[in-house]
Amino acid sequence: MNTESNGGPGTAEGGAGSGEQPLGSRAPHFIKRSRPLHLSWQVGVFVVGLAVVVAGVIMLPLPGPGWLVIFAGMAIWATEFVWAQLVLRWTKRKVTEAAQKALDPKVRRRNIILTVIGVVIIAALLAVYVWKFGFAMPWNVGE
Repeated sequence: MNTESNGGPGTAEGGAGSGEQPLGSRAPHFIKRSRPLHLSWQVGVFVVGLAVVVAGVIMLPLPGPGWLVIFAGMAIWATEFVWAQLVLRWTKRKVTEAAQKALDPKVRRRNIILTVIGVVIIAALLAVYVWKFGFAMPWNVGE
């Protein structure tokens, strides 16, 4: 579990000079003063975050914003645990890099070309199917 000594401004990643918030617990000061109360707070944050993450994992195969809910659970954990803060920072950095790469004109042009080729192939396959079988559904073709 985190204590107040974990993840202060002296940690390797995320000191005050990096422009990001320092790592560590964001619990109110009166909670951090009492060790049993702080431990109870951390258990509560962990349980709530776990429930949200589990709900997100359940939503992955079902309809719903699974990844969004998982990241919300990670954000809940990040209010208290350094490991979750580091995971979220890494994720934000990777998403930002991917967004910048996707906006590169060469990459955009390549993605548009690949999408057009894919749509043309699907349209051609659909046209061949309709030409050969008509508008019959695949499970009704033999009848």
